[in-house]
Amino acid sequence: MHNPKQAMIFRAAEAEAFDFVERCHISEWLNNEADPALSVARAAVAAGVTTRWHRLRGIAERYVVLSGEGEVDVAGLERQVVGPGDVVVIPADTAQRISNMGSEELVFLAICTPRFRPESYEDLDPDPMPDGEDQSRRS
Repeated sequence: MHNPKQAMIFRAAEAEAFDFVERCHISEWLNNEADPALSVARAAVAAGVTTRWHRLRGIAERYVVLSGEGEVDVAGLERQVVGPGDVVVIPADTAQRISNMGSEELVFLAICTPRFRPESYEDLDPDPMPDGEDQSRRS
């Protein structure tokens, strides 16, 4: 377990990167049991793509938009256009998705408290999952 008085550095260049079944590319900058209070991932959504409706059980999430333009759907809010510098606060257990409405990648940080764990991901999308995909695993 991480000692809160011990400094640590996690390097983005060493981060695990993967395509997630949610329809985005993830680079996990910080997701370590040594620091269970928080995870930070860089998410990239390709032009014209909408992520799957989903929620994170017991985990609050914030999207910090770095580049591109999208529309975010979060239960309890009207659909909103978001761009660089915008922060979307998503309470735990709240349905969400984001659409890339631009011609370039939509890139944002996904900051989760406590840290993201695959078993917390719950797919809510009415479209079936791609063949052979488990909704709680990375692809």
